[in-house]
Amino acid sequence: MRVLGIDPALAGPTGYGIVETDGRNYRSLDFGAVKARRSPKARAGLSGPFTPEVPARLREIYAVVLRLLEKHSPDAVAVESVFTALNMRTALKLAEVRGVVLLAAAERGIPVHSYSPREVKAAVAGYGNADKHQMQQMVRVVLGMRSEAASLGSDAADALAIALCHIYSAQAQARIATATAPLPARRNGGTNGHRAARIQSPR
Repeated sequence: MRVLGIDPALAGPTGYGIVETDGRNYRSLDFGAVKARRSPKARAGLSGPFTPEVPARLREIYAVVLRLLEKHSPDAVAVESVFTALNMRTALKLAEVRGVVLLAAAERGIPVHSYSPREVKAAVAGYGNADKHQMQQMVRVVLGMRSEAASLGSDAADALAIALCHIYSAQAQARIATATAPLPARRNGGTNGHRAARIQSPR
């Protein structure tokens, strides 16, 4: 399984990370962040939510996500939910970024899954209130990142954690499906069926 994790942000860096697993081992194929390039007008606090800088920023994020999808062909995209945003304005900005991510994935026919920050922290660190340092440490350990550890920023680490969260969720669902699946028909009636046939057959 290969998953692209996205930690969306409009004003700050949007983190991304590709995680691959064979069911036991996990490794990072790519990670980084699309950094915001704010104009002098935006830095002065004069730009509103729909200024020209916003479409350009969304186009940049869309292009990066599309490039990652084409390069790595992930089985799924995992993105942070917007429903835990601190205020409506932040939620709207996150929704705009999520929109271009969903569009890029839809064009490639790749399913998208959403997880709240608390779900991601609980899945990766085992604690829903883990801080960014703890998350970075757990991501490094799980993915065996040694030489890349110095270049792993918090935004990319969050994106890799989101990808790991989806992988863990998918693995858990697969185990549940296997445990609750009905036994094959041959196990239910195979031996008994032959025995009944022998009893009913004339001597």
